[in-house]
Amino acid sequence: MSPPVNRKTPSIRPAEAASEAATAPIPAPDAVAVGFEAVVSGAFDADLQVPPAPDEPAQPSKRVLEPEAEAPKLHKVLAQAGLGSRLEMERLIAQGQITVNGEPAHVGQRIQQGDAIRIDGRPIKLRIAPLPPRVLAYHKPAGEVVTHDDPQNRPTVFRRLPRLYSGKWQSVGRLDINTEGLLLLTNSGELAHLLMHPSFGLQREYAVRVLGALSLEEKQKLLDGVQLEDGPAQFQTLEEGGGEGANCWYRVTIAEGRNREVRRMFESLGHAVSRLIRIRYGAVALPRGLRRGVWMELDARDVARLTEATGMDRTLESRARQFQPPAPPKRQPSRGRSQGPRPSAPKLVDGAPMPRNTGRISARAPSPGPKRGAARGPKPGAPR
Repeated sequence: MSPPVNRKTPSIRPAEAASEAATAPIPAPDAVAVGFEAVVSGAFDADLQVPPAPDEPAQPSKRVLEPEAEAPKLHKVLAQAGLGSRLEMERLIAQGQITVNGEPAHVGQRIQQGDAIRIDGRPIKLRIAPLPPRVLAYHKPAGEVVTHDDPQNRPTVFRRLPRLYSGKWQSVGRLDINTEGLLLLTNSGELAHLLMHPSFGLQREYAVRVLGALSLEEKQKLLDGVQLEDGPAQFQTLEEGGGEGANCWYRVTIAEGRNREVRRMFESLGHAVSRLIRIRYGAVALPRGLRRGVWMELDARDVARLTEATGMDRTLESRARQFQPPAPPKRQPSRGRSQGPRPSAPKLVDGAPMPRNTGRISARAPSPGPKRGAARGPKPGAPR
């Protein structure tokens, strides 16, 4: 009897450092992850033939995402930027003095990164801590294409995905129409770019069924590198997996994702690929029992491990620090022309405002004497 369908979150393994990705050994598959042995033995396909549990939704499209984290409120962001108290900001909003993206703001309005905010027509630059990215693990079946718009009107992976309130899903790399297995999707273009970038060397692991067994010489060529139309390509690891008759299974890992790269590498040696399944991308493994055409969302811990593997977690942390309110500036006894904006003028949230003439020596000759009540500046030539 086949094991029951497991609905747990995709298993995450600690990501290898980018410099060690090419030589680091691949950890043994988790109990809830699709391992290479399960694919070769047929247990992978047998799991997918088990009838769904009674409480399992019949259609993936009926699933919903967890509620999104709320964006910050406008009056709170303005107050943290040092423009006044929250009550004062609410009063300005109620009086119609603040606009967001060209429209009058309303009390309690939430804003997000990229919104254009103006006070009395004057633009305000704010740094808003971005919301953490969301990531889906999707089991792509053969026959679907990874594109938002297909001129041939073929089924796409995006038609099965849940709707987002803002933004859109972006795929982390692509799988061709005949390839199946794990496909990661995220609402963060930055995270998708980092996960695909070759500098991080995130491993892609595949189970490949080819026609005809590889010779020792052919195996070494695939590991040393073969020449393709768009440049050389090589596998990081290559292991035999047995097979029946002329069909032979191989487990391969590669650190990049060019178009149909795995297929073209085998075809360059005269071996046609009859089946190709991606079972791991970086630290995320295809969860065992996740049906074809079904997605599941990674939890916050797993997303944090992905962002940590790419260094994006440090970027998010630094942005959050920039979101902290700056220290209030010291009030000057009198304000000259070169001492910065007036107290009522909006300030940036990058830090405490600095005098505009900081670090410069005025070329204008000093006046005969300071005016009564004016602040004394340094003598010409004196260190500042």
